[in-house]
Amino acid sequence: MRYKRAVEKLGLLAEGCAEIGSWPSSDEPYLVEMWAFGGILEGIDPLEEVQVVGVIRLPPEEVAWGSSPHGTAWLADRLRLSKGGFEYWWRSYLDPVQNHYIRSPVRIWSHDGVEEQTLAALAERRFGELRRVVPDPVDVRLQVRDDLDTALRRLRQVHGSYWEPDWRREHRGMGRYPEHELWEAVEGYLDLLSASRPTLPNADTPPDHAGEV
Repeated sequence: MRYKRAVEKLGLLAEGCAEIGSWPSSDEPYLVEMWAFGGILEGIDPLEEVQVVGVIRLPPEEVAWGSSPHGTAWLADRLRLSKGGFEYWWRSYLDPVQNHYIRSPVRIWSHDGVEEQTLAALAERRFGELRRVVPDPVDVRLQVRDDLDTALRRLRQVHGSYWEPDWRREHRGMGRYPEHELWEAVEGYLDLLSASRPTLPNADTPPDHAGEV
């Protein structure tokens, strides 16, 4: 996908968010914000996919990393995220939007409206003007720890319920099956488990213990 087309897709996504922003009610809308991250913020051309993350009004324990929480299948279909060209993720509105994978994101929509200045800066490749969220590395590590705990609970829940008829019936529809729930739970947990472990030093480089806790 060419960079220009990718920015156009972001603009259409932001407009789509604005159209359904009050669903299901204006007091507690389900979709809170939409952010972009990854190669589009660096001007990579062409791009394989546009990477975005939606912030939703669910508690962290219901938005395990890599999962598709209740309501997001409809949302992804309505916003055309599932039609191709997007890599999309979900985060709880009570968690930081960034984590070990979502790095230095920029917001493209909130209930204050479409971030027109951000979209214009992307279109004109004025990357230095983007208002990126850059957390402290310590905060990222703590967030990985919390996300890992949530992912493990989610994995255990899916594993324990997997063969229950009622659970399987509840997790079937809109092109999804119980197998999707299990796969996402495993993938999310393993990804966070890898992120939680420090990178091993090179064999011929002495380990640096200065920053260990």
